[in-house]
Amino acid sequence: MNTSKPDITKRQQQLLNELKRCSDELSGQELHRKLHNGEKTMGLTTVYRNLQALVKQGLIRSRHLPNGEVLYAPVERDIHHLTCVSCGETTQLKGCPVKTMHVPQKASKKFELLFHTLEYFGLCQNCSQELNA
Repeated sequence: MNTSKPDITKRQQQLLNELKRCSDELSGQELHRKLHNGEKTMGLTTVYRNLQALVKQGLIRSRHLPNGEVLYAPVERDIHHLTCVSCGETTQLKGCPVKTMHVPQKASKKFELLFHTLEYFGLCQNCSQELNA
């Protein structure tokens, strides 16, 4: 098992630092704006290219919203959500239901687990009431 940290570029480190400073998830657009207002600017295409590299390296995770937007956060921030498929409202879950699950030992020897995702999709109370009205 390779436990060494992957080599990352200065731009990737810049994005990772910005994500760690924020207490919530950020979109590529939001990261671009934050960096654009700072000293070291980065083009939007470069932001997205480096975010994808960080996801592939297992250093950040991505969450796809029903409207197509993608939000990013460091993998050590274990956050899960309930997402309304109608209006896109998201509610953060407390705790992690996945932590009680175990990867079978035989499979875990052949696979280095970096992070996991869990998302529930449905209708929020408002959308459900509108649908049933």
